[in-house]
Amino acid sequence: MAQNIKRKEKINFRSNLRMYHEFLKKYNPIFFVLLLIIFLGEASYLVDKFLFKIIVDRGTEFASNAIASDEYARILSIVAVIFLALLAFKALNKWFQLHFVNILESRMILDLKKKFFSHIIGLSYGFHTMHKTGSLISRLVRGGGAVERMSDVIFFNFAPMLFQLIFVGASLLYFDRLSAIITFIVVLCFLLYNLLINELQQESNAVANDAEDIEKANIGDIFTNIESIKYFGKEAAIKNRYARLNELTREAVLRNWNYFRWLDFGQTFILGIGTFMLVYFSVLKFMNGIISLGILVFIYTTYVSVFGNLFGFVYGIRNFYKAMVDFEPLFQYAKVQNEVKDVANAKEMNVRNGAIEFRNLSFSYGKRRIFQNFSLKIPKGKKVAFVGHSGCGKSTLVKLLFRLYDVERGNILIDYKDIKKYKQESLRSELSIVPQECMLFDDTIYNNIAFSRPDARKGEVFMAMKFAQLDKIISKFPNGEKTIVGERGIKLSGGEKQRVSIARALLADKKILVLDEATSSLDSKTEFEMEGKTVIIIAHRISTIINSDIIVVMDKGRIAQAGKHETLVGQDGLYKRLWDLQKGGYIR
Repeated sequence: MAQNIKRKEKINFRSNLRMYHEFLKKYNPIFFVLLLIIFLGEASYLVDKFLFKIIVDRGTEFASNAIASDEYARILSIVAVIFLALLAFKALNKWFQLHFVNILESRMILDLKKKFFSHIIGLSYGFHTMHKTGSLISRLVRGGGAVERMSDVIFFNFAPMLFQLIFVGASLLYFDRLSAIITFIVVLCFLLYNLLINELQQESNAVANDAEDIEKANIGDIFTNIESIKYFGKEAAIKNRYARLNELTREAVLRNWNYFRWLDFGQTFILGIGTFMLVYFSVLKFMNGIISLGILVFIYTTYVSVFGNLFGFVYGIRNFYKAMVDFEPLFQYAKVQNEVKDVANAKEMNVRNGAIEFRNLSFSYGKRRIFQNFSLKIPKGKKVAFVGHSGCGKSTLVKLLFRLYDVERGNILIDYKDIKKYKQESLRSELSIVPQECMLFDDTIYNNIAFSRPDARKGEVFMAMKFAQLDKIISKFPNGEKTIVGERGIKLSGGEKQRVSIARALLADKKILVLDEATSSLDSKTEFEMEGKTVIIIAHRISTIINSDIIVVMDKGRIAQAGKHETLVGQDGLYKRLWDLQKGGYIR
C-alpha cells in the first residue's frame, strides 16, 4: 500500500542550503567561534594519545633498565600534570561548545518559525483553502526541528570529523606513512558507502514524511469535525479510515528503516577489514624494529578514535538528508507568492462614510464564471440585503469586498476610493463582519470579543456584550465573561457563538458591517447600535430582512431585482417566487 504514496520532485539541496545559510549568516561571529572551539577540542583529543605513547615508550625503557625509576617517575609526574590540565581544558571546551550551539540553534529556530509563520499567515485566502491546517503545522514544527538537526550535524558531526582527520592524518604520516594510507582508504570507503545508502534512502525518507503529513492532516480534519462524527454515529468508519492511513504510514516508515540493515552490514565489514590490515602491518613493523611499542599503541588508539567520529559523521549524513527532506516542503512555501498583492506605496485605508460601489467587476473561480460586468452602488448608512439561491454570488461579493480575492476586471470603491490602492490589512481593519460560521479562539468570551479592538476599555467590551444580548447569557456561566469557549467555540451553542461574534463586530465599531445570516440573533437594541453604519446582509431567510433599505435579488452572478420588500413582493419576479416558496423559511 505504501507504494501509493509517491514523491515526484527531488530534494533541491542547493536551494535548501541557501535558505538555511540565510538564517545562519546572521550569526556568523558565533559560528566561527564554534569552529575554533571544535578545532581546539579535536586537537586536545590527540594530545592524550601522544601522552600514552610517551608512557609506553618510557615504560619500555624503564623495564629494560635504560632509565632509572626516579627519571621515569619524573616523566610520569609531568604527564599527569599535562593530562589533568588537558582534562580541565576539554571540560571547559565542551561547556562553551554546548553553550554557543544552544544560543545559535535557539535563535535560528525562532527566526525560521517567525519568518514562515508570518509568510504563511500573510498568504492569500485562496492558499489557505487549498492547504490542510494539520500539514501546515506539521511542516512548520518539523522545519524548526530540521534547523536544530542541521546545526547539530555541522557542529557535532562534520566539523569534528574534518578537524580530526587533519590531525590524525598529519600525525600518522609523521610516524608511519602506510598506516596513514590504510586509514585514509578505510575512511574513504566508509564514507562513500554511507553516502550511497543515504542517497538510495532519500526517496523513502521523503515518502515516509509525506505519509506522516497526510496522516496528521487527516487527524486534524477528524478532530475538527468531531461533532459531525458523533452526531452521525460514524466513529467506527472514522476508526477504519484512520487505520488505513496508519498502515500506509507504517509501511512507508518500515521501507525507510529497512535501509539501515544494509548500512550496518557494510560499516561493520569495512571497519573490520581496515582494522585487520592496520594491525597486521603495524605489528610486522614493530617486530622488525621499525617502530616502537609506543608508536604501535599510538597508531592503533588514534585509528580507533576515528571510529567514534566516523560513526558520528555517518549519523550526521543521515541527519543531513533528513534535515533536507524536512526543509523541502516548508521552504517550498517561501516560493508561494500572494495572489492578492498590495500595490507599490499602498496607503492606509480610513473609512469615514461607508459608501460602497461595485463597478463593472468580473470574477471567476477557475473556469467557473461568477460575475461579468457586475455593478452596484450602496449608499452610506443604508442597510442592504442580498438574497438568492446558493451559488448566486452573495458570499463571493463579500470576499471580494474584503480583498480575500482580487477582481479580474473592474473596481470596488469605498468612499469613492479604489480598495486596490490601499493595504489589505488596513482595508480589512476598517470593516467588520459577523460570519455565518462563527469561529472562536480557544480563549475566554471576553478576549474573543476584545480581539476586534484590543485597546478597548472594559466598559466598552461589556457594552458590546449588552447590545448583542450576551450579558444575560454569560451571567449564568460560573466564570462569566472569563469562560473558556473551547477550540472553535465548541463549548458554546450555535446561538451563543453567534452573539459573541456579533459583540465582537459591534465592539470594532466600523462604518461598514457585514452580517452573514446573523439577523436571527438581532433585536431592537442591536439594530439601534448599527444605526449610521452601512450594513450588508447576506440572507437565507427573507423574513429576517424585510425591513432592509434595499433588497438585492441575485441570480447567477447578476442583479435580478432590487428594491424594498413591499415593492418586490408585489412584482412578478424571482423575489416573489422565493417569498411564496419559503413563507418565512430558508432559501435553498
